[in-house]
Amino acid sequence: MTENTSEMVHYTADVVAVRPDGRALFIERGWDPFKGHKALPGGHVDPGEGPEQAAARELLEETGVRVAPADLTYLGRWDAPGRDPRGHYVTYAYMARVPADTTAQSGTDAVAVQWLPLETPGSLAFDHGEIVQAASRLASR
Repeated sequence: MTENTSEMVHYTADVVAVRPDGRALFIERGWDPFKGHKALPGGHVDPGEGPEQAAARELLEETGVRVAPADLTYLGRWDAPGRDPRGHYVTYAYMARVPADTTAQSGTDAVAVQWLPLETPGSLAFDHGEIVQAASRLASR
């Protein structure tokens, strides 16, 4: 009998929601890994779902902010080994420009939400700081 050494890959999607005032939406994670840390709204891509649909769904579930998948701007794919302590996780990251009066409230995996300056959100979970830097570059264009 041979041992199965292949590692399962998990696909996720994350969203940087940005208001015209340059503030971005962050959640406080409700459980490990990184329980209590700031992170971007996001989560697993469900079976039969594309990453854009997952990103829009997760943003709505975690923050109450609704965006259409077609209104998301692709930022890139983050897949460095070790980016998530749970295993091999690949995330597709998007930016959503939302209206100035957009409000958010915590839901599902988030215990709190907050709008912080996109340029200086502070320490973030996972590699979300890199994703925010990519969004910041795009937002400044």
